Amino acid sequence: MHTDLRLVAPLLAALAVAGCAGLARDQPGAPTEAIHDAAIHRAASAHGVIGVAPAHLRADYWIRKQPDGDRVVLDTAAIEAQNARLGELDASVNDIEKLPPMLERARVVDWIGKLSRAPDGPLYDNAGAELSGATWAALQESMALDSIPARQPTRYGLVTRRADLRTFPTMERAFDSRTGTDIDRFQESALFPGTPVALVHTSRDGRWWFVVGELYEAWIEKRFIAAGSAEAVFGHGRKTPYLVVTGADVRTTFTPELPQVSELRLDMGVRVPLVAQWPADRPVNGQHPYTAHVIELPIRDAKGELAFAPALLRQSAEVAAGYLPLSREALLRQSFKFLGERYGWGHSHEARDCSGFVSEVYRSFGVTLPRNTSDQAISPAFNRIAFDPGMDHAARLAVLRTLDVGDLVYIPGHVMMVIGHEQGLPYVIHDTTGITYRTGDGELRRVVLNGVAVTPLAPLMAGEAQFTIDGITSVQRIRP
Repeated sequence: MHTDLRLVAPLLAALAVAGCAGLARDQPGAPTEAIHDAAIHRAASAHGVIGVAPAHLRADYWIRKQPDGDRVVLDTAAIEAQNARLGELDASVNDIEKLPPMLERARVVDWIGKLSRAPDGPLYDNAGAELSGATWAALQESMALDSIPARQPTRYGLVTRRADLRTFPTMERAFDSRTGTDIDRFQESALFPGTPVALVHTSRDGRWWFVVGELYEAWIEKRFIAAGSAEAVFGHGRKTPYLVVTGADVRTTFTPELPQVSELRLDMGVRVPLVAQWPADRPVNGQHPYTAHVIELPIRDAKGELAFAPALLRQSAEVAAGYLPLSREALLRQSFKFLGERYGWGHSHEARDCSGFVSEVYRSFGVTLPRNTSDQAISPAFNRIAFDPGMDHAARLAVLRTLDVGDLVYIPGHVMMVIGHEQGLPYVIHDTTGITYRTGDGELRRVVLNGVAVTPLAPLMAGEAQFTIDGITSVQRIRP
């Protein structure tokens, strides 16, 4: 049943060399078969993750493997063309700036109906009780679908702080089991400061908007949205000069004078206008600006309307004067900034999940990806390699040997980013709940990771009898 294990022998050799030689090289002269087996499992003995030694957890190790790692893979013009192609060809992407001035009821109902549906199976609350029919009826009532008018003006707003996108207009959580409370099935994603959205419906209690964004449609609390004109909403993201957040988690400076912009979280890839000509002798929210960048942020006034205010980012904050050049070295450095972060389904836990992780890494280069793996994996906007379900194991391994840094590998419900190779087979960085592999004595072992991790790809299992690579559906190459 497991004869395909022979096909990963080259990787086992690589891992043995890694375990015995401190991961310093990719060269011939591998130890004997017995040493191979011992070394691969020694590499997992301390932490339980097969084939990973300390050097694997450093971006510089993988960067040294790239002889032309600083060469630009996609220049600015190519990225802009790719983003335009995404908007034109990918049905999961919305061009909300081109919505008609009036929205028909049927369109709004369709947006909400595609998302806000009861699942086929049971869900459970925080106490482990199954969600009742009365609970589902209350959720339906809370959406106030009967109040959607036949026609309504198209309204817009800007997100003012990192905010959850929800399946229903509630912060109550729901889970697949009575005991597993990590993945909230009512959590969809998150939006970040400065993100434009169309405001298409209000919940019964008036506390929630149903919004349509470029990459997602869902419910969001009104307190995180400032409503404004289309000119103000879309103009904010076009202002120049601007800064791009290149760190995993950058925050504005504390200010009691204007709490809305105090210690505001800005995730990787967020673009903020830079106020370049701020007078040197004029404080920003009570602080002298000479040690910081003065930026402009959207805020919500007392009526919920859009206004803008200055805020400060420390000079030491990880930001850049524009999007980063897209090179293999930069991809590795950006992705490793998240290493060890807790897994956050739908951007919960102030973190991100697998597709959110790769999206934010690429966003720091100006590249837009669809939000979910199901859409990313099939998008026609990228250089896609499709894997036929009947493709055999050896043929799949042959394709994996050709993959490059930054290539995105998809299996149903998950995405992994290639960071390099050992003896010709890929290692990946991915935001994952865990991995499964066979130990030296053939035992199937599950390791709970629940975070951004580095792992080899070839030895991973997707169950008792199938390797993970045998379930790969596609690879997306964000390059020519």
